[in-house]
Amino acid sequence: MPAPLPRRALLPLAAAGLLPVRVRAQAGPRVIASFSILGDMARQLGGAALPLQVLAGPGADPHLFQPRPSEAEAIRGAGLVIRNGLGFEPWLDRLLAATRYAGPLVTATEGITPRRAAPDAHGHAHGAEAPDPHAWQDVRLAQSYARAIAAGLRQADPARGEAIGAAETAYLDRLAGLDAWVRETLGGIPPARRVMLTSHAAFGYFAAAYGVRMLSPQGLSPEAQPSAAQVAALIRQVRAEGITAVFLEGQGSQAVIERLAADAGVRVRGRLYADTLSPPDGPAPSYEAMMRHNVGLMAAAMRG
Repeated sequence: MPAPLPRRALLPLAAAGLLPVRVRAQAGPRVIASFSILGDMARQLGGAALPLQVLAGPGADPHLFQPRPSEAEAIRGAGLVIRNGLGFEPWLDRLLAATRYAGPLVTATEGITPRRAAPDAHGHAHGAEAPDPHAWQDVRLAQSYARAIAAGLRQADPARGEAIGAAETAYLDRLAGLDAWVRETLGGIPPARRVMLTSHAAFGYFAAAYGVRMLSPQGLSPEAQPSAAQVAALIRQVRAEGITAVFLEGQGSQAVIERLAADAGVRVRGRLYADTLSPPDGPAPSYEAMMRHNVGLMAAAMRG
């Protein structure tokens, strides 16, 4: 077997285009995504080889995420930063300012008309002073996210523009199919049964898009603490309407929803994913898997 060529001998071969692509290929610009759902979308569009770092990874609550010095260094060296916007990641806005990041920035919700939390059935305006940032819960709006992210990836790495465009087309087609599946799955449930209770109000866009009525003891922030009167009113409503779709959601304490369900005489029907994906071995390792997991649990519980 001939001896391998010394490193200096590889240079003229590389210049002549004679080395395999895997030797000549250069990594594209490093992409930073603020949280796991955006990271998955970037991966679907940019491919497995995309140099991607997700700040608030699977299982991390992006509302409560605290960046470390290593995250600041990652921002300084990034070729593209992807954020949700609508006030979802104030910690990232501070990080961008502190690092004086001036590179390409994708705000996935740009161009989306934000929804604002309306008062609930008891007149409580949970978080009505702020826009609801959870727009990805409507799969049609997730398609808008995908277009914005794909455009940012093409801008950051023009040499891969054609491949990113092909991935965008395929991903948008899958999301269109996912949206149709959600509508078909929930559309077969009587409207009076399409009601659910979960920990915090992260499903407003979902409810508006798919004809579901949402109840929550907390507002848009999982840190909000409902009053005893709010919890008591929800208990009476769950009993009166025979609501069976009661779920945990989020990574923090679930004591409020667990106590509410126990006092109302219903059982919690599982855990939904709203702001974060599960680890790879969990039920929601991607955005598409998350939506199918959530809707599958919802439909079964509503029929119950």
